[in-house]
Amino acid sequence: MVAAIRSGDEIDLEDGERVRLAGIEAPKIGTENSSPWPMAALASEALGELILGRHVKLLYPEDKADRWGRTLAHLRLGEEGDWVQGRMLMAGMGRVRTFPRTANGARTMLDLERTARANARGIWSDRFYRIRNPDETWGDLDSVQIVEGRVVDAATVNGTTYLNFGRDWRRDFTFRIKTDPRRAFRRAGIRLEDLTRRRVRGRGWVFPLNGPMIDLTHPEQLEVLEE
Repeated sequence: MVAAIRSGDEIDLEDGERVRLAGIEAPKIGTENSSPWPMAALASEALGELILGRHVKLLYPEDKADRWGRTLAHLRLGEEGDWVQGRMLMAGMGRVRTFPRTANGARTMLDLERTARANARGIWSDRFYRIRNPDETWGDLDSVQIVEGRVVDAATVNGTTYLNFGRDWRRDFTFRIKTDPRRAFRRAGIRLEDLTRRRVRGRGWVFPLNGPMIDLTHPEQLEVLEE
């Protein structure tokens, strides 16, 4: 049974187990060192209305715990009830965030996120959570963002592919895919070398390396968009 709601994506069970909802990221609550993200309280309230005091079934991805020791799981109400992550995404109370060994159900979650965003539900009504264009990512260093644009050049150098969004690789935004993830992209049917001039949407941690960059570690981070 769910005993406490710690945030829009973290709960405590009555036996003391702390669970982080796999595959989604809700607005962060504030700490003594950081301010809360917009709608953090609303996301926590939405999750509480859905599951507080109720029995949930835990479904585990390949990685069953994160580096802080929290259990990672998808939640269902009761044995065969509603999928909690799906309900939160449909309400716009979170966005998809996966890792290589926690990407179960990512394509379905991305579909739900797109629908909520198209209808400006929840967080998608707030500019804070907008999809970034590549040119503005200098202002988003050291944060998780969704970035969308047209690839200027898909180049592979020493086994690493760079999806460049400008001509100046020393300054412009780039998605980077290293050798091992490249194999996973191929298995998923994504030909990285064919993405020049294609519109794509990717997500992850923005860090500075020449220009702003996001490492794509698994194919679920990248959406190749229809023209």
